[in-house]
Formats: sequence, structure tokens, C-alpha cells
Amino acid sequence: MSTNVSPQGGQSSTHFLLENLLPKLLWGLAALMVAMMLFLVARRVPTVFPAAAVPAAEEADLDAFYPLEEYDVSTDLPAFSPLTGIESIVRSANSHTVIPTRSRSAAIDYTVQRGDSIFSIAGKYDLKPETILWANYDQLKDDPHMISIGLNLKIPPTDGVYYQWEEGDTVEDVANRFKTKPENILNWPGNRLDITNPEVEPGTYVMLPGGSREFRQWVVPTIWRANAGASRDIPGGCTIEGGAFGSGTFAWPTTNRFLSGNDYWSGHLGIDIAAATGAPVFAADSGVVVYAGPIGGGYGNMIMIDHGNGYHTLYAHLDSIAVYCGQSVYQGNRIGAAGSTGRSTGPHLHFEVRYLGGFINPWYVLP
Repeated sequence: MSTNVSPQGGQSSTHFLLENLLPKLLWGLAALMVAMMLFLVARRVPTVFPAAAVPAAEEADLDAFYPLEEYDVSTDLPAFSPLTGIESIVRSANSHTVIPTRSRSAAIDYTVQRGDSIFSIAGKYDLKPETILWANYDQLKDDPHMISIGLNLKIPPTDGVYYQWEEGDTVEDVANRFKTKPENILNWPGNRLDITNPEVEPGTYVMLPGGSREFRQWVVPTIWRANAGASRDIPGGCTIEGGAFGSGTFAWPTTNRFLSGNDYWSGHLGIDIAAATGAPVFAADSGVVVYAGPIGGGYGNMIMIDHGNGYHTLYAHLDSIAVYCGQSVYQGNRIGAAGSTGRSTGPHLHFEVRYLGGFINPWYVLP
């Protein structure tokens, strides 16, 4: 009688397969699955620049190496996570982030530079020029011609009056005096007032949003020729009977026809015309010179012409004067040279037009 004997001395062939071949098959299957996973991961991960291709920060400008117009750093790029297999959002860093501009709630200091004017400084801070004058009365006396290079000015945070509180002031009284509302003062963040008990220490600066006041500046009085029925108030002015009379039409007093500083506004009763030092200045119309020389108030060297028909013109900050008091001049005659005398931050011509002693905007009469 025959007997079945296994290759291992009595074990069945089935037992032999389970014990020797099955583990090897399982390990092979596991290795295959790992290889497939790595293959899938490799296909999903975005291509990156090799490290050797990126210049060192100290050797090259990364913005030049990866131009912003080709690589939008603000784009949100999808990326694959090998751990979860789920796409996620990666927000790229933006090295060109712009910090949002926030409104100011407090005044800041500004040092006057060459070529500045109250008008241009106000424009830099989106304020009215009156606001700058009112905040700096102690230095400018409401006169924009008192500006000078190196002068430190207070720049309020908004239009209105930047007011130094006095003993005995109340919010209601101050609001009425400066033509604004009490709630504007109480609610302005920079004032930091307790609306239930708004006490302010004397000497504290308080912003009066929307407030205003009358100007207290000194202006050059109008000088009239003899028998004009008006008085003259400037020492050094002169009168003469007769002389040249104006046509009532005006020509530009300079070869340039654009501004270099202040325009005409309530605190600046003329225009500042661009003119280099030594550039010729011409009579805007015929008339008699009733003032020619230096004068106070920041005007420097000044000429005033009475045109004999109710009109006067004034020319200030002159480098030199080519006429004398009492002289008749005619439209287009050279009367002096532009400059930066008096209180000025750069060469230009300050030009005024007056009618019957009152100021009018030169733009109304210039061609």
C-alpha cells in the first residue's frame, strides 16, 4: 500500500505553499502599491524651479529673474497634499503689498522746502490753504507770503480750524465762534473728548472740523495818484498829477503764463507766476508808478502802478526795479526783474490786480 509524503518529510503540498510562497506574494503586492502611489504623487506635484536655477539673493534681483508681469504673485495656486490627496489653496506672498492709506486724526509737522507755497503744501495733504494758514497764525499771521524755507508748520488732519484751547472756553462757545457744530468737535477722534463731560485743559490743541474764521493779515494798502479822491497809506509812496492812463485791458506781466505757487484764493489775493531770477517783468497796462522799492509784509521789492481808471496792479518779490516812483509807464514796458526777495521759497512774480481799492482775481482780466 502506497503513502503520500510531502517534500518536507511528511507535510502536505498545501501547507508548504501557505508557509513559503504566500508571504512573498503579499510583500510584492505591497511594493507595487507603494510604487503606484509614488507615481501618482509625482504626477500631481507642480513643477518647481531647480534650486541651482535661482540666483542667490546677494547676486541677483529676484524680481528681475522672475518678472512680475509673467508671474502674478497674488494668484492663489492649487497644490496637492501627498498626505491627504486633497487639493488645498496656497496663498503666495506678495512682496509688493501696498499699505492702505488711512485718514489722520492728529496734526503732523512739516518743514517748508524750496519752491513750496501754502497752496502747494495744502494740495499735498488734500486740505484747503486756509486750513494751513489758520493753524500757523503764530508764524504766518494769516499771510501766505510769510512762508520761508526751513519753517516748521503744523498740518491739521482735516479742513477746519486747529485751535488752542483757552481758559474759560466751552465746546458750545468755541463752535459758535468758529462757525461749526459742537458735535463735530466732540466726535472728532483725535480730540479724545468725553462727550458726557467734555473738559479740555487750557493750552491743548483741538480740531474744529468744518470751522472757519476771518483773516487777520496785513495787506499792502492801495496808493492813489493825486486828485484821485482816495488816500495813500504807505510811507514811500508817491503821487503825481496827470501821467499815463490805462486802456482797461491787460497783458501778461511775464513771458511765462503758468503758476509756480499760490493761485488766487481768500488768503492769497493774487497769483504767483513762474519766473526765474532775472526774468523780465512788464507793465500789464499803462499808468503811473505809485510805489517802487522794498516793503514789509513779505513782499520784498515791490512795484505798484495806478492805471488812472480805477485799476491798480502790484508786482512783488522782484530781484531788481527798473522804474522810479512817479514815472509813467506803458503796457509792455520792462519795469523790473523777477526774483525771490522778501519771504519766498523760490523765484516767481507775485501779481495782484485791484479795482477801486478791492482785490479781483487776475485770471478775470488776463488774456
